[in-house]
Amino acid sequence: MTVPAVSSTLDLIGNTPLVLLKGPSEAAGCEIWGKCEFANPGASVKDRAALWIVRDAEARGTLQPGGTIVEGTAGNTGIGLALVANALGYKTIIVMPETQSREKMDTLRALGAELVLVPAAPFSNPGHFVHTSRRLAEETPGAIWANQFDNTANRKAHIESTAPELWAQLDGRIDGFTCAAGTGGTIAGVGMGLKALDPAVTIALTDPFGAALYNYYAHGELKAEGSSVAEGIGQGRITANLEGAPIDTQFRISDEDGLVWVARLLSEEGLCLGLSSGINVAGAVALGRQLVAAGKPDVRVATILCDTGFRYLSSLYNAEWLAAKGLPVFPWLAKA
Repeated sequence: MTVPAVSSTLDLIGNTPLVLLKGPSEAAGCEIWGKCEFANPGASVKDRAALWIVRDAEARGTLQPGGTIVEGTAGNTGIGLALVANALGYKTIIVMPETQSREKMDTLRALGAELVLVPAAPFSNPGHFVHTSRRLAEETPGAIWANQFDNTANRKAHIESTAPELWAQLDGRIDGFTCAAGTGGTIAGVGMGLKALDPAVTIALTDPFGAALYNYYAHGELKAEGSSVAEGIGQGRITANLEGAPIDTQFRISDEDGLVWVARLLSEEGLCLGLSSGINVAGAVALGRQLVAAGKPDVRVATILCDTGFRYLSSLYNAEWLAAKGLPVFPWLAKA
């Protein structure tokens, strides 16, 4: 297959490959497909939201030439925004919790973004990274606040790009889709896009422990239980991107179960991924099993492989870090 030539680096965002995951497919008893979002220029799914948010701000006239984009992020959206901003002549100020991986911080600085680190805090705290980024945007001349959590240009990116790509790549035959929610843009946008093409597609939320959405969709109550070390996923409120999300069912996945798939996908299939991808794959296996048990024939389930594991070498792929968190150490790291 010939890879198409493009006339702009921004055209490299999206149209990512889709891969059949052998181990998860065998475990689920059906086809489990992974959308390789680590193939985006910024190495994560968040490149899509970044591009749509910037183009939307340009179209509305709020982002002027030479302006500044300010955002609060766990890292990947900031990386996507910095790359898009560089390509279009804008500056970026990125506010990030100081608990995120060193690789994300180093990457943002390397891309030329101004990085502001703040202590991790609950959303109700005025010092939360989202509120801090909003204040910085208000105080900075010529700046816009990207507001990825409540800016629905985020989910529009997935309605207009990710969902139709999945549909085309699977020849219009997809039974289920699942992923975790951070901003909610991916699960809501892909869900809306796929439901518009086939209302029978099952959309499932895969939620980590420590987030409140599993209980919300299962019992109607925003209630968090447990905790997770996964970066960029987990949500305690219904963001604007999540409003109206067509969630049919939900799963809650532990870090340990996610790490099983992180380890297996690397050691068996050569995919080096972050924990959010492992959690997504665990959710896809659960959804596949559910659809098979319901008697659906030839089931196909897709999920998002969010970002590269190379972004977590100092944490997820570090034996001392894993042990300190009480998590199992990958066998090959234990030998090092």
